[in-house]
Amino acid sequence: MEKLKGAMMKKYFTGIILIMFLTGCASEKMARDPEYAAVRPAAMKPQEYSNGAIYQAGYDIRLYEDPRARRVGDIITIILTEQTDASKSATTSLEKDTNNTITNPTILGSTPSFNVPGVLPLESNRNNNLGTSLGSAHDFEGEGKSAQSNSLTGNISVTVVEVLPNGNLVIRGEKIISLNQGDEYVRVAGIVRAQDVTSKNTVLSTQIADAHISYGGNGMVADSNKLGWLARFFVSAIMPF
Repeated sequence: MEKLKGAMMKKYFTGIILIMFLTGCASEKMARDPEYAAVRPAAMKPQEYSNGAIYQAGYDIRLYEDPRARRVGDIITIILTEQTDASKSATTSLEKDTNNTITNPTILGSTPSFNVPGVLPLESNRNNNLGTSLGSAHDFEGEGKSAQSNSLTGNISVTVVEVLPNGNLVIRGEKIISLNQGDEYVRVAGIVRAQDVTSKNTVLSTQIADAHISYGGNGMVADSNKLGWLARFFVSAIMPF
């Protein structure tokens, strides 16, 4: 009996340690996503000249150049102004009635009638004929509604990772903010036109093509908003009830 109690206590403490380990793993600090890492501009190696001139062709000296971002490694500030509102409503009503009647046929000038053998009493088993009547009724009503509203505002600075042949800029970047017991992150990727970049190097998020904007977080606050694994099982599609 004592050995059984000792084994049960060992399993109990092992389960507690395992739960604490899993909880600690779930609250790990968020790491940066390498897919959104900043890109450094390529170093320029101008050709050497010895003609004695002060300004040499090929050197990266731009006295009268537009300061807006247009090269790989340049920084653009994205102004997040995302807002979506969607609603959907559907109503279905179906009703169907079917009636089929087949009268007793006339064969050689007379309508057949007969008695079913072995059915008693005989009084109620007389004058049976070949007439048939069928009827059915179906009725269905369904209704569904869906509504969703999202809003995201703020700023995030990203870098130009590629300049396309038509002058469009491929941008991406992320911002991670650690607050108390959790981390919040914003990630942006997409393509912007060089003409849409303002003199302050800003672009509206609504002007990003092929945009991928994600906002999320982890930590104690984020974990408190998640269903446990057992609760997720009961609301999943594999739950038969």
